[in-house]
Order: sequence, then structure tokens, then C-alpha cells
Amino acid sequence: MSTLTISILITLVIIVFVIIIFAAAISKGYSYKHTVDTLEDNPYLKHNEEKDEADNQKGTEETK
Repeated sequence: MSTLTISILITLVIIVFVIIIFAAAISKGYSYKHTVDTLEDNPYLKHNEEKDEADNQKGTEETK
């Protein structure tokens, strides 16, 4: 075999390997189940609600 034939075969093997790895990564990404937190479990929302309630209570105390 000539050097050109060997290098072409090695190149083809590398290309096929990269295609297989690429397909596996894409398949794994699409099979991942994405979830969204419910509003009840959101710690930032609870913090903001408590802060709003505290601000409202301060506002009513100041107007009295």
C-alpha cells in the first residue's frame, strides 16, 4: 500500500469516529429530561413575597 492510501484510510477512520461521537452526544442531549421548578418550590419568589409583605407592613405603620 502506498502512503497516500494509508493516510486516506486513517483519515476516513477518524471522520467516522467523530461522526459516531457527535451522534452519541446529540442523542444524549435530546434524551435528557428537562424540568421546571414549581412556583411553590422557588426560594427566590418566597423571598420576594416576604420582602414585599414586610415593606407593606412598614408602609401601613408609617401612615398610622
